[in-house]
Amino acid sequence: MSEFEKLHGYFLEDLSVGMSEMFAKTVTEADILMFAGVSGDTNPVHLNADFAAQTMFKERIAHGMLSASFLSTVFGTKLPGPGAIYMNQSLNFKAPVCIGDTVVARVELTEINGRRVTFDCKCTIGDTVVLDGEATLMVAKRPK
Repeated sequence: MSEFEKLHGYFLEDLSVGMSEMFAKTVTEADILMFAGVSGDTNPVHLNADFAAQTMFKERIAHGMLSASFLSTVFGTKLPGPGAIYMNQSLNFKAPVCIGDTVVARVELTEINGRRVTFDCKCTIGDTVVLDGEATLMVAKRPK
């Protein structure tokens, strides 16, 4: 087995509709500060408690894209895993995420169309859906 095959996640031949995987992360103050730094999104609703207290959320909230990035974690590390290429993602943001919330990102494979595979995506906190959507990834065939 080559080094490429050892490091690679699922190959196309290994996938089937219905496969699912998840990743959970408790959002911390440091996560929000680092995400603001790397993304450049310094919206005070994420960083300033006094400002956030005046919003509809009444407290600081995490960047929506921080929660969405947990889907990328699943795709890049678990299913399909290393080697998969993100092609498309739709997102519907439904509820805020606050410091201390544990976000569970779940994906389920719904369609295989050639090398393109489609997943239903959902992030939850307990029973509350904070975002959902659909993603398409490209997955390699097993080397011959």
